[in-house]
Amino acid sequence: MFPIRDHNPSGRTPFVTYALIAINVVVFVSYWGSLGDVRMMGQFYWDWAMVPARINAGEGYTGIFTSMFLHGGIMHLVGNMLFLYIFGDNLEDEMGHLPYLGFYLASGVAAGLTHYFSAPLSQVPTVGASGAIAGVMGGYLLLYPKARVDVLVIFIIFFRIFPIPAWITLGLWFALQMFGGFGSPADEGGVAYWAHAGGFVAGILLAMPLWLARGGPAFWDRNHGHPPHPETRYALSRTSIPKVRRRR
Repeated sequence: MFPIRDHNPSGRTPFVTYALIAINVVVFVSYWGSLGDVRMMGQFYWDWAMVPARINAGEGYTGIFTSMFLHGGIMHLVGNMLFLYIFGDNLEDEMGHLPYLGFYLASGVAAGLTHYFSAPLSQVPTVGASGAIAGVMGGYLLLYPKARVDVLVIFIIFFRIFPIPAWITLGLWFALQMFGGFGSPADEGGVAYWAHAGGFVAGILLAMPLWLARGGPAFWDRNHGHPPHPETRYALSRTSIPKVRRRR
């Protein structure tokens, strides 16, 4: 089961989302040719990835940030960038470009710290934008639970696309991260489940003030997963929803 797109158009060009995708791709391409060199990549990840044991020793703090722009392979990168492309534009539209960038980076830092506290002595480098993107998904779940997300379901001999509400798609994804976190050692290689869970929860908490400013549950009733057109937002801000004016 894999999300491929949502039915939730944004009102303006998501420049920050596109820039984040471009940066991640450029950084990956810069060391792609060295992925086969185990020794070189081991040192590279040790220096630039997030290594809990280094942080526990009082060093390597920059890895909490730089690890958000590193990936372990092409499919790792493609999967993360697809999720960012699907869910990032709507949050950027609602938050504004710079606040959204701060939200993204803060979610990534929260994800890294969650992973650190889950295994502070681990020497396994952690890389990937998935913790920050999990924050984007958490914020999306809070703001647009009714939005339809097309999910590709692959069976043994055929596949089919199902439109599923975001609260089901993202809620199930979060449940799988929690299940994986409790079911696998955090200090071994593999998926950093607790980083995903921590980023997701951070995204919900960071998006909470915006959701409340938009009216809380009333925001869901107004947009039904589809943000109002930019020209309509100004009219709304002058009548029944004065707080909407602040986002500009």
